[in-house]
Amino acid sequence: MKYNTLKCTGVLIALTCIVFFTSCSKVRNTSANDADTEMASDNALGEFVYNDAGNIADDASTKNSGDNLGSYKTSSACATVTKDTLSNPRTITVDFGTTNCLCNDGRNRRGQILISYTGHYRDSGSVHTITFNNFYVNDNHVMGTKSITNMGHNTANHSYFNIAVNGMIVRANTGDSVIWNSNRVRTWTQGESTPTWTDDVYEITGSGSGQRANGIAYTMNITQALVKELSCNWISAGKVELQPSGKPLRTIDFGNGNCDNMATVLINGNTHTITLH
Repeated sequence: MKYNTLKCTGVLIALTCIVFFTSCSKVRNTSANDADTEMASDNALGEFVYNDAGNIADDASTKNSGDNLGSYKTSSACATVTKDTLSNPRTITVDFGTTNCLCNDGRNRRGQILISYTGHYRDSGSVHTITFNNFYVNDNHVMGTKSITNMGHNTANHSYFNIAVNGMIVRANTGDSVIWNSNRVRTWTQGESTPTWTDDVYEITGSGSGQRANGIAYTMNITQALVKELSCNWISAGKVELQPSGKPLRTIDFGNGNCDNMATVLINGNTHTITLH
């Protein structure tokens, strides 16, 4: 009897070990074969929409009430600007209307971007705070706040800005909510001395964090400055590292300066291509 009991116990232990090591093997294989680029796509969308909102606010700051945003129109004006210079802080409303308007970058926008500001965009110490009212880009619902503080000029005599974003995007294709937070430094490297916006180039550095709808949180860090030329519809260069909880590191490479809507994602030594939206 004792022998049979010991024998059964040994079998159970052996089976437990087999299950344990099989499970570990599956985890290892799943991790090794990880090819999920959705997190990288979510982050690239966050990079774009909040950077884009800043560009729109910059453009609007140079306009008067009733003016159109010339850089965001196709067959129609798309957005109108309303300035309140009597309030404190002063405010700007950029209104794309209640229905989608196709802008000249090929993206549909609707809703409002609201800007409160102290001082002009180019003034050292000025603060611009951006919020959103039913604002959508390609039917992605953009929410949250973005704060831009003009820090003056750096040692290279370029204006630079401290930028903080606490944002959330509800994706059009899935209805999932994506949390996107960041702290960045945005340096105006080209075009500051000219009146036209199309020659403006910015470099962006910094870090942040996010969370996907499935609850997976991640941290992000720009390891090579992101380059945003206002004449280009996408980020044209730079690298971002994403570290998800319990998953392998992802490295997003936006390229070396070509203006296109492609980026690559490196996961476990394997390279995947994603399309930027």
